[in-house]
Order: sequence, then structure tokens, then C-alpha cells
Amino acid sequence: MSTFPNTPLLRADTLYQLLASRFSNGYKKLKDIPSPTLLKDSQKAAQRIAKAIKNREKITLIGDYDVDGVTSTSIMVLFFREINYPLTAIIPNRFNDGYGINANVLKRVDADLVLTVDNGITAIEAAQICKERGIDLIITDHHTPSKILPEAYAIVNPKLDECSYPFKEICGAQVAWLLLGVLKKELELNIDMAQYLDLVALAVIADVMPLYDVNRSIVQVGLKKMMSSLRPSSIIIREFLNKQSISSEDIAFTIAPRINSAGRLEDASIALEFLTASSIDQAAKLFEILGDLNNIRKATEADTTEDAILHVSENDKVIVVAGENWHEGVVGIVASRLVNRYKKPAIVFNIHESVAKGSARSIGDVDIFSLINTQKPLLEKFGGHKMAAGLSLHVSNLEAFKASINQEALKIDPKDFIPKEDILGELQSDAINFELLDILEKFEPYGEGNPRPRFLIKDAELLHVKLFGADKSHSRLGIRLKPYDRQTVEIVAFRQVLEVPEDKKITCSYTVSKNVFNGKTSIQLMLDNIYA
Repeated sequence: MSTFPNTPLLRADTLYQLLASRFSNGYKKLKDIPSPTLLKDSQKAAQRIAKAIKNREKITLIGDYDVDGVTSTSIMVLFFREINYPLTAIIPNRFNDGYGINANVLKRVDADLVLTVDNGITAIEAAQICKERGIDLIITDHHTPSKILPEAYAIVNPKLDECSYPFKEICGAQVAWLLLGVLKKELELNIDMAQYLDLVALAVIADVMPLYDVNRSIVQVGLKKMMSSLRPSSIIIREFLNKQSISSEDIAFTIAPRINSAGRLEDASIALEFLTASSIDQAAKLFEILGDLNNIRKATEADTTEDAILHVSENDKVIVVAGENWHEGVVGIVASRLVNRYKKPAIVFNIHESVAKGSARSIGDVDIFSLINTQKPLLEKFGGHKMAAGLSLHVSNLEAFKASINQEALKIDPKDFIPKEDILGELQSDAINFELLDILEKFEPYGEGNPRPRFLIKDAELLHVKLFGADKSHSRLGIRLKPYDRQTVEIVAFRQVLEVPEDKKITCSYTVSKNVFNGKTSIQLMLDNIYA
């Protein structure tokens, strides 16, 4: 097939070299985490918080409703609980309050000091309100700053031009955790900051931070911590997963969506209460509520995606769709679904009254943040990263925005729109063994920046497809990789009902993972993508 003309045939040693090359700068350990004092304003912020604690001032924390924001808030709440100091924590409601610290939220704040986590870098108006009310504002964030910064007492953000923190790709929870490390020293406390690493790892994975440099070691240690932590939320997570070890994929695809569902559909305070629950019973009840919300989220997302597909202009470089009464909490996921379907960046808006609020997702090397930034005169609010952004505009500007951003996208190199397939090569059937499994495990955790290796099966013979599961909604494929092979391989396709094509040929990609069932370990091949 011409789609994969130069796919190498891999042996164990060549696979090892390929994966090792991802870490050409070496492996970092926890001790290699740069000093948090390198974060601009971290000491200034810690000193002001310490002063507030010593003077018994009122402190209010304002977080965000996604997993990173809820986790950042949780770490702060647990730290202040440990030092027995009252902290008022507010996570804005997506529907009633809007995003982050804003005029709406500040109406119900009575404080001497306000801290933000995972938000605030664009909160110009909110900072002005705090100043007028005599409230000191400390912003901790990791989102890309604009040219004009809020007038705050301190801003802790690795992406500030003048910040000398050497590793910039950290999430909001990491920034909060690092600042607490500085505060701990300022207050001369004996607190083990590693106890929060299970939560930090959760945020790193959920916020799709690259899993290299110090992020890799934080996630490695954090996932192990999750297996042993006595925190009720971690106990419930590992009981629910029921595995010998927790992977980054378990967090990304099973746990993070549940935690996210609270802020998407109702109120993120449910997720905050779960992560900070003081009893196993309380954590279990809250986790069940999160599971129910996640099921509703899945159904809502599926309906909205179907509707959104009807609005797609397939010739556009950037998909822009909008609908009235689409659920605001799922538009980001719907955008991801459209990206996967059309292989283009997608922006999905929910229209409510005269405002269109949307989420953007990108593909390949297209910088969606920079692309949307070219449309600033049409926008009311906007923020995000290279691969994802949130924005709002007046509905009267929607058509102009769609036309203009597509015009701007024509200037981008077409190669940037090509999805990153990350297929490493082909394996012979006798190479799919426990040695392969050992090599793959050496380079975990997998995720952004260190994707789980994907392998190719090209023009192979599909012998049979067997459906399994209570509702026969999963497929098990029997494949002969090469005509001369005596043995066949079996690939599992969850939530897919497949059939043997007329020519009995298949070209697909797959991943390899360990499967432990009833105490027995086996190699499991998981279908990734079928290529026509």
C-alpha cells in the first residue's frame, strides 16, 4: 500500500534503539526537578501567603473546572488542611460563572488575599477589581500569556518571557505544587510534598503535558504513589481499575473523563470533593456520581457529534460549526471527534442568546492558539495552547470568523495539517513475544511526547472476525501476517463490530500491552486504526 511505502521491519534491538532515541537528552529523576524558586515571583508569592497565614488573613482560592484546575485546587486544599489553616476554595461554574477568576466570581469573594490556580493569566478586569477592593491577587497559571498582563501582586507562570524556569511544559497543578514547595520552606514546615504526586500525575496526564524531561519522572512516581496512597480518592481509583499497576492510559481514558464530567455537566465541586474526600465511604459515593455524570456526558457528546457533522463544510481548512442548545460542556470533546473524522483542526461553538462559546482542537503541527489569535478583533474572550483553545464571540461575528480563519489557514504549510501517525514499523509474528513486552515497559509511561508505540500490519490476510462481550459489541480478529507464517496473531477491537472484507485483506495499526487475567499474564494486541 502506498500509504506506508517505507515502513521498516523491526527487530527487538532496533525497536529498543528507536524508543531510546526519544530520550536522547537522558532520563530525569525527581531530584532533577528544577528549583521552584526559579519560577518568577514564586518567592514573592510564598512570602505574601506566609504573611497572610501568620496574620490570620482571609485567603480565597479560585480554580478551574477541568481536571488540571480541580486537581490544582485539591492540592492547595489538602495542603492548607494539613497546616490547619482555613482556605475558601471556589471553582467557578462553567454555566453560571464563566471561566476562571472574573467579575462574576469576585462578587461572592470576601478576602484579603486571592490565589488562582490554572487560570488568571488573561484576567485583566478581575485584577483591576481586586486592586480597587484592596485585595492582593496572586496568579498561578501555565497558559500562554498575552502581551498585556493583569496587574497582580505576583504572577507565577513558567511561560512568562522573563521567567527563568528551564522546563516550560508544566501544567497548572505542577505550578501550584511547586509554589507550595516554596511556601513550605518559607513557613519552615516538615511536610512531605511527594504525598501529592498521585494528584500531580493525574493532572499532567489529563492536561496532555509531554511525558518527557521531569514530567516523565513525576508521572512514573505519581502512578506508583496512586497504588499505595492512603488518600480515599486514590484508594477508590485503584479499587475501580482493579489492576496490578496503573498506566497513564488508565488515567487518560478512564479516570480523567470521570473527573472532568462534573465540570462539564454540573459543577466541578463534585470532583473537588471526591479528590479531597476524608473518608473512603464519601469518596466511593462521589465517584459513583462522577460515573453517572460521565455516562450522561458520553450520550450527550454522541448526539451533539451527530448534529455537528451535519453542519460541516468539508472543503474548509478549519472546521467551524455552531449550534443552539448544544451542551457547552461537551463542545471540546465534539471538536476532538471532528478532528479525528476529518483530519483537520475543528472549532465547535454552542450558541446561547447572543454569545457563541467554543472549544478548538488541532492536528499535526497546526498551532491553533496562534491561528485564533489572528482573529482577535472578532473575539470577546480567548485563551489556550498550541493544540487546544477556548474562545467566545458575539454570534453576529460567527460567519466572519469562519471565513477569516479559513483564509488565514491557507497561509499555513499544508504539511502541518498531516496527522502524526507515529507508526514505528512492522513486526514479524515471532517477534511478538515477552521480550517485546519487556522493551515496551521500559519506556513507560506513554502519552503526549512519548506516544505508545504503534505497529503496522500491511496487506495481511484476515482469517476471521469473532464478536464477543455481553452485547457482542467487541471484535477479535485472526490475522496471518505473511503468507508463509504458520502462526497467526489475534487483535482485539473494543467497541467495534467488524466484518471480514471480500478480499480478506487488512492494513491496520495496533498497539501491544500486557494483559493480566486470573493471575495469568498474556500479550494483548489492540486495534488502533484500519486503513482503507
